[in-house]
Amino acid sequence: MPGLPPAPDQPLALLGGLSPARFMRRHWQKRPLLIRAAVDPATLPAAAALGRDALFALAAQPAVSSRLVTQDARGWRLRHGPFGRRSLPPAARPGWTLLVQGVDRHDEAAHALLSRFRFVPDARRDDLMVSYASDGGGVGPHVDSYDVFLLQLHGQRRWRYGPPGDDSRVPGLPLKILADFRPTEEALLAPGDMLYLPPGWGHEGVAQGECVTASVGFRAPARDELAQEVLQRCLDAAAEAAEAAQAAGEGEPPLYRDPAQPATDRPGEVPAALLDAAAREVQRLVGDRSALACSLGEWLSEPPPGVAFEPGRPLRAGQAVRLDRRTRMMWDAWHVFVNGESYRAGGRDARLMRRLADERRLAAADVARLGDDARALLGDWVRSGWAAAEPAAQPARRRGPRSSPSEE
Repeated sequence: MPGLPPAPDQPLALLGGLSPARFMRRHWQKRPLLIRAAVDPATLPAAAALGRDALFALAAQPAVSSRLVTQDARGWRLRHGPFGRRSLPPAARPGWTLLVQGVDRHDEAAHALLSRFRFVPDARRDDLMVSYASDGGGVGPHVDSYDVFLLQLHGQRRWRYGPPGDDSRVPGLPLKILADFRPTEEALLAPGDMLYLPPGWGHEGVAQGECVTASVGFRAPARDELAQEVLQRCLDAAAEAAEAAQAAGEGEPPLYRDPAQPATDRPGEVPAALLDAAAREVQRLVGDRSALACSLGEWLSEPPPGVAFEPGRPLRAGQAVRLDRRTRMMWDAWHVFVNGESYRAGGRDARLMRRLADERRLAAADVARLGDDARALLGDWVRSGWAAAEPAAQPARRRGPRSSPSEE
């Protein structure tokens, strides 16, 4: 089933015969892994799905993030899309690369390819970027701040890579090109080959003839960004709760009191008791682990900017449900999160909703087992286009007894 996560202890050709559990222990954020025939070339998405023409068509769409990198005698240049076909260089011109971001959100074959990497939590996976390069094309030696799998789809690309070192960059360039790149390894990748690199490893890929490469990237938010997003959502939730309490006639929130405050001859000094009160309020705000988890899950499950869903048909009895490829659904011990919204869940409904998040599909029998409120909620998601209802299975037609030749 597309989207179904692999068993942690099952060896995968995708990981060179390692199980996901062993790969995560040995290589994840630790050391590179070169995997020959990670994907059978015969099963790679056809050129019609992820080839040159398909990428060019995506790059022409305003809602798709794309970049054009060129290198010639004048140096490196970077342009941002959208790109009409005539604004791209001819395929025969060497030294240029088209990068198309989030291809999995626009193409089912790309989404299925990204789903092979669901041994990493969905909260950490970002998207599938696909690049087309003419002969000699590349983006220069650079480092990524996140893990990356580089899968060759068509043609060949030569990779040079090396461990973290001096990450200073060449000044005055539109690209973050390393000033002192010292590769220690080199590999030529053919269709189906894949290279995994941890964060901080310098690498440079150069197309050997025309080629297409898929890059599986991961979300690695900065700690200050993580704190800011979560705390802001906690503050917003607290403000909404206070407004709701006021509207319900529960009065104003309690104010700061200091009946023990003595007279002072240093009026400019901030009272220690006021600082203690502020610290208690902040601790109260972030000390509620459930509320903190709710804010985190809402942020992590938000769709990328520009994603729009088309309304779907109502959910009917006997239908299974499959999440739209653009939908982000996650869960924790208290909640279910879908596209930036959170819902409290417990018991059987929670178990079934978690199954939908993990497997991206809920069978018709499981949909029927949901409680009335949970099934109505799922119906809302279907009508909003966040999920799609699959056609109900048709009962087998019963046939009467067939007559024997002597009866005909």
